[in-house]
Amino acid sequence: MNPLSYDDVVTQLDDLPSLPAVVMELLNSIDQEDIDISVLAKKVSHDQALTAKTLRLANSSLYGLQVKVTTIHQAITYLGFQTTRNLITAAAVTGCFAEGACAGFDHKAFWRHSIASAACAKVLARHMRFNQDYAFTAGLLHDIGRLVLVSSFPQRYEEVLAWRAEHDCHLLEAERAVLGIDHVEAGLALAEHWNFSDTMRLAIGGHHDPEAPGAGFLAAIIHVADAIVHALDLAQAEDDLVPPVSAVAWQALAIDEDSYMHIFRETELQYEEISMVLLA
Repeated sequence: MNPLSYDDVVTQLDDLPSLPAVVMELLNSIDQEDIDISVLAKKVSHDQALTAKTLRLANSSLYGLQVKVTTIHQAITYLGFQTTRNLITAAAVTGCFAEGACAGFDHKAFWRHSIASAACAKVLARHMRFNQDYAFTAGLLHDIGRLVLVSSFPQRYEEVLAWRAEHDCHLLEAERAVLGIDHVEAGLALAEHWNFSDTMRLAIGGHHDPEAPGAGFLAAIIHVADAIVHALDLAQAEDDLVPPVSAVAWQALAIDEDSYMHIFRETELQYEEISMVLLA
């Protein structure tokens, strides 16, 4: 069977579900400072399901607010615009893709891994004094290309899953062997289609190869978070393998053993909290 190309993936993107327009606006504005917050808050509020999910996240113990927020505008006031924007994005993306098109692909395990990676990346970023909101969103979206492949080429992806089972390898290797393209390239195609910021594109593109020139520090954080979450088995995925960890990325974070034990515990606690809301 012919290998897929980047262009093959791009031509399928228009058939994928689209995010609510206000979420697209939020993603496009991630590197902008001059945003009219009250207008965006009002737009989000028109989507009741999105608002409800976002407010449940904002009121979770994850953020430790002393008051209960009941509107998006209040959430922005108490948590800040960046944090609220990331919660809205998380609430929207996790409900965006339909399940069941590809036999054998475990959507719930996919989202458990993505949410756990977001939680871990946020914890790592705090330790590194890096932007926690970028880290959370990049952790959540780092494997989004896998959903692109599953949704656009479900039968071909079933072959990927079979090849992986037969060869007992990582999904990335199976994707390349069967499709000729992998979820990183598909994720970059979607990132361009959805107008993600350069920050997000670099993290998605570099999370398996943080040593690549220009990959950026966020890619190193996501790379390590991804490995930690696999090791902790938070996704509870069948036959899950821990990916090899880049020594360069691990050393770049320069976190000592005691700190890592705290990071593991905090990741598990935050994951439980976030997944209760996003996967309910």
